[in-house]
Amino acid sequence: MPDDDDFPELNPELADRLAAMDDKTAAQRASALRVGLDEYELDDEDLGILDAATEDPDAIHFLPALPVLAIVGRPNVGKSALVNRILGRREAVVQDTPGVTRDRVNYKAEWNERRFTLVDTGGWEPDAKGIHAAVAAQAEIAIDLADAVLFVVDAMVGPTATDEHVVKMLRATKKPVILVANKVDDIRQEPEAASLWSLGLGQPWTVSAVHGRGVADLLDYVLTVLPEVSTVAKEQVGGPRRVALLGRPNVGKSSLLNRAAGEERVVVNEMAGTTRDPVDEQIELAGRVWTFVDTAGIRRRMNLAQGADFYASLRTSAALEKAEVAVVLIDVTEPISEQDVRIIELVLESGRALVLAFNKWDLLDDERRRYLEREIEQNLGHVAWAPRVNISAKTGRHLEKLVPALELALQSWDTRIPTGKFNALLAELTSEHPHPVRGGKQPRILFGTQASTRPPTFVLFTTGFLDPQYRRFITRRLREVYGFEGSPIIVNMRVRERRKR
Repeated sequence: MPDDDDFPELNPELADRLAAMDDKTAAQRASALRVGLDEYELDDEDLGILDAATEDPDAIHFLPALPVLAIVGRPNVGKSALVNRILGRREAVVQDTPGVTRDRVNYKAEWNERRFTLVDTGGWEPDAKGIHAAVAAQAEIAIDLADAVLFVVDAMVGPTATDEHVVKMLRATKKPVILVANKVDDIRQEPEAASLWSLGLGQPWTVSAVHGRGVADLLDYVLTVLPEVSTVAKEQVGGPRRVALLGRPNVGKSSLLNRAAGEERVVVNEMAGTTRDPVDEQIELAGRVWTFVDTAGIRRRMNLAQGADFYASLRTSAALEKAEVAVVLIDVTEPISEQDVRIIELVLESGRALVLAFNKWDLLDDERRRYLEREIEQNLGHVAWAPRVNISAKTGRHLEKLVPALELALQSWDTRIPTGKFNALLAELTSEHPHPVRGGKQPRILFGTQASTRPPTFVLFTTGFLDPQYRRFITRRLREVYGFEGSPIIVNMRVRERRKR
């Protein structure tokens, strides 16, 4: 397969032809291609995607927010092992050392064709005095984030004072709490879990996360208490658009919020990481009201983020889940780092719109500017589509440029391509550059549709697997023709075979 750069340049007439195509012709094209799909094996999910196809470019349709299941417990009770068992793959780091941290806290999980988000709140080894508060902080965040909570206890140790303290917090909420008695490796150890009834959370579900024993029954029960659509991380429709301010510590997030709000709303300190909790603030900029969320800085490595810093990172993930667009601040006086790139990756993983704000621009000299452009090209080339603004949060310089960038990114995030025009684009692309033959067969695109907006998500029904480079080629053409500045684009495939006659 050729490199992305080997694909031909966009034919400038293509965008003109698509723009000139009238709605009736586009709808007829989509209808004819859709009829052809009936010759292929389609499941209920396929039919649901196809039913949602529309010619209305103003239709805003997004996939419902997945329900959130949080895992809480003392260090070394087996939370990470349980995360891996539920996911069916080794994602969370597992060691015998209590409190080993990970650089991700959110995972997409699936059980019996139900998908949900798993939040791993484990992560650090507090000192003996701090363990009480640390696990309580986990529980507090889990309550904020989750639709239901798995409270994991070591059945071989039994209930501890810390467990009892956390249970008081959990019972005070209206969230479903499921008690998991871990490390019950065989039937002879079942009686060990009896003491956990004293916690007052009802039946302890005995499992062995390491061996998988009892986890299937636990998950069957979890599905009975999880809602179909999250009541916590639900999409915000109407009202002020929600903007998450992200960036590594001391990059100027709080200064930006204060300058935009016109008051000292957030404590600003030269010491990095003084912000702990996200602070929602409604701010009027350029005649529009926005909800800004100032989030705690993300440390360079999560396993250095002891105590409050680790939980600040958890809260940052939560703020991003509830936001619509993220402004990632980058300090131009320092080299673009792995931290900056990782934060941008978090935004891409969340599917939120993205604006890059290069802060402290007033401190930039000519030599540093030359290096900066090279760093942007090398490290941020994969998000060249994100609007860039050069600002000084401290002085307020060019802050007004932030609003057009936010509006552009959100408009792209909401953009829908009518099904007929999308298929016309696909026909042009496959004509100009067919997919290479693989194993004697050439995969064909049978039909395409935009399954959702926020972010724009496209589904291709194909006769075979499309190479990642070819999907990137389609994504690039979508950007060249329709813009999508400031929004990630997701292109999914559904490989289907002809019906057997």
